[in-house]
Amino acid sequence: MPRTNSLSDSEGRSLTPDLEDEGIEAGSPTYGAHAPGFAANSAQSHKGASTAFGGHALTNIMSRKSHHTHHTHQSRPAPIRSPTSAWKNLPPKEKFKAAVRKVIAMGRGATLLGEVRQIGGEPGVDPRKPSSDIIYGQMHKECKIEVVDYSAVRCNYKSMENEEFVDMMDGEETWKPQPWAKCRWINIAGVSWDVIKALALRYELHPLALEDVINKNNRTRSKADYYTKHLFLRVMCHELEDEDEDAEAETHDDPNPRSLSPEPTEDVILEKEKAGEPGLEADGETLQASFSKSKNSTVRRRPLLPRTLADLPIQRRDSGSALAKLLQKDGKLRAARTARKAAEAMLEDIKKGDQHVGVKVKPMFIFLYRDGTVITIQRHNSLEFTAPISQRLRQRDGVLRTSIDPSLLVHALLDLTVDKALEVIDEYHAKINHFERKILLKPNMKTVRELHILSGDLILHKRTLDPIKTMIFGLRRYDVDRCAALIDMSDPANKDIKVVGYMSHKAKIYLADVYDHMDFILTSLDMFAGIMENLIDYSFNIASYEMNEVMRRLTLATIIFFPLTILTGYFGMNFTHMWSVNDQSDKIFWYIAVPLMSIVVPIFLWADIRRGIHYLRKRMSSSKAGKDVKAKQA
Repeated sequence: MPRTNSLSDSEGRSLTPDLEDEGIEAGSPTYGAHAPGFAANSAQSHKGASTAFGGHALTNIMSRKSHHTHHTHQSRPAPIRSPTSAWKNLPPKEKFKAAVRKVIAMGRGATLLGEVRQIGGEPGVDPRKPSSDIIYGQMHKECKIEVVDYSAVRCNYKSMENEEFVDMMDGEETWKPQPWAKCRWINIAGVSWDVIKALALRYELHPLALEDVINKNNRTRSKADYYTKHLFLRVMCHELEDEDEDAEAETHDDPNPRSLSPEPTEDVILEKEKAGEPGLEADGETLQASFSKSKNSTVRRRPLLPRTLADLPIQRRDSGSALAKLLQKDGKLRAARTARKAAEAMLEDIKKGDQHVGVKVKPMFIFLYRDGTVITIQRHNSLEFTAPISQRLRQRDGVLRTSIDPSLLVHALLDLTVDKALEVIDEYHAKINHFERKILLKPNMKTVRELHILSGDLILHKRTLDPIKTMIFGLRRYDVDRCAALIDMSDPANKDIKVVGYMSHKAKIYLADVYDHMDFILTSLDMFAGIMENLIDYSFNIASYEMNEVMRRLTLATIIFFPLTILTGYFGMNFTHMWSVNDQSDKIFWYIAVPLMSIVVPIFLWADIRRGIHYLRKRMSSSKAGKDVKAKQA
């Protein structure tokens, strides 16, 4: 019987072989138990693997020790046959290798199903589910982790990497802080599934908060979510790019819905596979387990669950099977996503220039627990952003050390984010002053273009900065109310429970200063937008005014020479006998032209003459009024 989430062809036959049919028991390493034959060989060939299997499943081992890029290889098409019994004749070591490859193939299939991006999926990421290991197990990054335990008199820093941190979280005693420590700050730079899973299992991170951490949807906003175990904050941090840094800031536009899974990394292939060791081949109408006895074999295997149409047999690529349709849909989504990213890259390249302000917008996730634990997670594997807070914790007489208040540490992180945003605002202010000086000296379309780009960037920044102000206001004003909403008051046992918020009274006082800074940032953005709009309007108004002046001069010259042009045309007639020319001198031309000009020119310029007279009268009356005032004072 096909398993849940298995793929099937157009005739309803499962393309995902059951592990039981291939000789693997249901309690496989992926689901938290040992595979047959594994216990006898684990101590010899894979030292320490049994501990990882029991705690974090097979995908943890792959993510720790084998994070090389997997590439799906094509194999020659063949008809599908019934299963063979080659599995039973394999030694335990080869069975284990085959089980590993099958789990990798299952991960590819689950990844494919996730990349089709069906709307309405189940929200949240539960690390206890075996499917989470299959889907997210390939997300691996070498993280930089800093664990700080501190009190009023002592402070202990620990820097570690993925494996060491996972081991610390797995230990029943090693994960606990020292008895003297009143607060703990776990600062993680980089998102890797092994680290996130160990942290989530130990500190019981809520699945919805865990989804926000893993999901790479860049259209997110800063927010504060209250859960029974912890407070979760997502803050969009704005930071100026270094001049010598070629890192791309995160884009503001990503159409992926909230319910979608994060984009997985490239598939990982084991190093032994690259050397040509035994693998699985697709032989005909079924997936036959065949192993090459030669270590130098170069036979490439077809993946159990194909990820592209190229992985399907030729006779099935154009068929109407559900798998072919799924792959076609996934291919179209990939092509559309690639085209969108290419268009965004082209637009960003066009915007770049000498006056472009490089700003990195990246999220930071904060977890606050009532026991004094604060967890921060950043996507980039660099602790440079939070380095000022680490320096403050080293100072014994600082507020963070003397108060021993974890909510003040959260305030320090928010204050750091706002201070970085203030640097961005100051940079934009300097650019606007530069553009204003250029436009007042000599407006040109190049400056207008740069102002337009700058105005668009400010609008996008306001969209990401405005929720921070709302979040800070909510932490100050509605912290206790939101904690009270988590308690079921209908239960008589909760009747006399005293509601206590996550933020202390002192932290709320300090948050008022952060709120004031955010209000200044947002009002500055509005002011900058108004100034740039006025500068753009001023540039076009000046251009229009200069054009009008040119047309006015041309019109004035035309009016003055209009009578002379008429007379010239008259006297230039080639008649045989013309008394005004033959019998008169050139004086008759001026006798006629001067009176005509004295009549025509005032008629056409009568409105201007009236305005001039009105201006002279006002000027004389104002001068007379000023002289009268001076005379009275004298």
